[in-house]
Amino acid sequence: MATPKYTDIMLYRRLLQLARPYWPHIVGIFLLSLISTPLGLLSPLPLKIAVDSVIGSHPLPGFLDSLLPTAPSRSTAYILIFTVFLFVAIELLTYLESLGRWMLQTYTGEKLVLDFRAKLFHHVQRLSLSYHDSNGTANSTYRIQYDAHSIQHIAISGVFPFVTAGLTLGGMIYVTAAIDWQLALVALAVSPVLLLLIQVSRKRLRSRWSEVKAYESSAMSVVQEALSSIRVVKAFGREDREQERFVKHSSKGVKGQIDVAFMGGGFDLLVGLTIAIGTAAVLYLGVRHVQSGVLTLGELLLIMAYLVKLYGPLETICKKVADLQSALASAERVLALLDKAPDVPERANARSLSRASGAVAFRNVSFAYTPNRTVLHDISFEIGPGTRVGIQGKTGAGKTTLVNLLIRFYDPTDGQVLLDGVDLRDYKLADLRNQFGIVLQEPVLFSTSIAENIAYARPDATEEEIFEAAKAANAHDFIVQLPNGYDTEVGERGMSLSGGERQRISLARAFLKNAPILILDEPTSSVDMKTETMIMESMDRLMEGRTSFMIAHRLSSLEICDQRLVLEDGRLVDIKSDPVPVVKEVPEFRRRKTTILGV
Repeated sequence: MATPKYTDIMLYRRLLQLARPYWPHIVGIFLLSLISTPLGLLSPLPLKIAVDSVIGSHPLPGFLDSLLPTAPSRSTAYILIFTVFLFVAIELLTYLESLGRWMLQTYTGEKLVLDFRAKLFHHVQRLSLSYHDSNGTANSTYRIQYDAHSIQHIAISGVFPFVTAGLTLGGMIYVTAAIDWQLALVALAVSPVLLLLIQVSRKRLRSRWSEVKAYESSAMSVVQEALSSIRVVKAFGREDREQERFVKHSSKGVKGQIDVAFMGGGFDLLVGLTIAIGTAAVLYLGVRHVQSGVLTLGELLLIMAYLVKLYGPLETICKKVADLQSALASAERVLALLDKAPDVPERANARSLSRASGAVAFRNVSFAYTPNRTVLHDISFEIGPGTRVGIQGKTGAGKTTLVNLLIRFYDPTDGQVLLDGVDLRDYKLADLRNQFGIVLQEPVLFSTSIAENIAYARPDATEEEIFEAAKAANAHDFIVQLPNGYDTEVGERGMSLSGGERQRISLARAFLKNAPILILDEPTSSVDMKTETMIMESMDRLMEGRTSFMIAHRLSSLEICDQRLVLEDGRLVDIKSDPVPVVKEVPEFRRRKTTILGV
C-alpha cells in the first residue's frame, strides 16, 4: 500500500484530534512544562548574587532587596546563607516539576498508545479480505505494535518541548537583551543558520526513516511466515534458507538505521559547531564589555549562564525536529492504514436481519480480484430455503470465491447476490454474517480451551449447550478423555489436536451457532476414512433443515446434497437437481446465562 504524503501540520492536527480524550492530561503536562521556564530563568540568579553581592559590593536585585529585612540585607553572611537556600529551593522545585511531569507523561503516553492501538486493531479487522490478501498480516502488525507509538512521541514528547523551548527562548532573549542588547543580538545571529540546517535535514531524515520502517516490516513478515509454517520449513530442512531471508531483509533495515545515525550525527555536529561559534562570539564581545566597564563580571557570568540556557532551547528545537522525523514517518504509516476504507462498506440505511429463511439467488454475478483476473463469469442460480447444495469443480474453478461472495467477504464486480430476495449489500454486515455457520478445510482454533473454542460461535452459551453441540459433532467422547476435558488448552491454532479432532470442534462450533445457512468448504479433505465417516454423519445432522453449501472434490461427499453446481473456469456449466426434501424446523439450543468455564 502506497503511503500518502502528509504535511507536518496535517500529522500534528490528526494525531492531536485522536488524542482528544486525553486533552486534560496533556494540558496538565503543558502547565507543568510552563513552570520550567521561570525556574530556568531563576537558576543562574544565586550565582550572580554570590559574585556581585557577596564577593563584590553590588546591591541585591531590586525585587530581592525589597523582600529581605533592611538591616540583615546588608550582611554578606546573611546574603550568602540566603543565596544557598535560594539555590536549594530552585533546584528542589525544578526536580519536583520534572518528576511530576514525567509521571503524568508516562501515564498519559501509555494510555494514549493503548487506545490508539486498539483503534487501529478494530479498524484493521474490519478491512476487507482483499486488503489482507494483498498486504499480508505482518505489515499491519508492525504498524499497530510499533508505528502506533508515534502518537505518544508527537502529541506528548514532541509538541510540548517545542512550546516550552520557545517560551524559554523568548524569556532568555528578553532577559539577555535587558542586560546587554548587543550580546543578545550576537547570540541570535546563529538562528538563520540553524533554521537552514533544520530544513535541509528534515526531508532527508523523513524519507530515510520511511524506508527503514518498510524494511523492518518486511523482516517481520519473514519471521511470521516462517514460524507459522514451521512444519513445512522443518520437513524440507529449509531453516538456513529462512534465516538467510531474514538476514537479507533485516540487513536493509540495519543499513538504513546506520544511514539515519550518520545523518543525525552530522546534523548534531553542525548544530553544535554553529552554537559553539555563537558562544565564542558572545564570550569575546562580553569580555571586551567588562574591560570597558559596560558590564560587571557578575553580569557577564549571568549572561554566559543565560546563553547556555538560551542555546539550550535552540538546540532542543533543532534536535527535536530531527528526532521527530522517525515518529512522523510512523504517523504517516498508521494514518494511511487508518484512512484505508473497507472494500465492503455497510450502507448508512442498512436493514437489520434477525434470522433468514435461507433463500439464495445469484443474478448475473461476475467477480474479479483485479481488473485482469476475473474468476467468476455471469453466474446465475436460485436456491430454496433448506436446500443442500453441492459445489463441484476442479481447483481454481471458483468454488470458494462463490461462497465468499455469499458471506460478503467480497462484493460482486457485476450482478447481485440475494438472500431472501434482498441484495446482500442492503443488510447490516454483522446481521448478515450472523446467518452463516462455517466449517473450513483447515479448521481454525484459537490458543485457548476447547470449551472456549466451541463457544466462540456464541459466547453466552452454557456448559450444557456446549456439551450438546460437541455430542452432535461426535466430539464429546474424545474431549472427555483428554486430561482436562473441555478445559484442555489446544495450543496455537489447535496444533495439540489431530486434524480430525480440530474439525469436529469446528463442527461443534457450527452446531452451537445454529445459523440458518451453512458453508462447508472441503471439511473432510484432510482426514482418514474413519474420521470422514464420523464427520459426514455429523454434517448430515448439521445440514438438516438448513440451506447448506458444501464444496468437495470427491463426488461421493456430495451425495447427501439435493442440488449440485458444476463450475469450470469460473463459469456455471451445469445444475444437477434431486427432489428437494421438506424443510424441517431446526431445534434451538436452550439459552441460559453462562455459569462456568468462563465462556
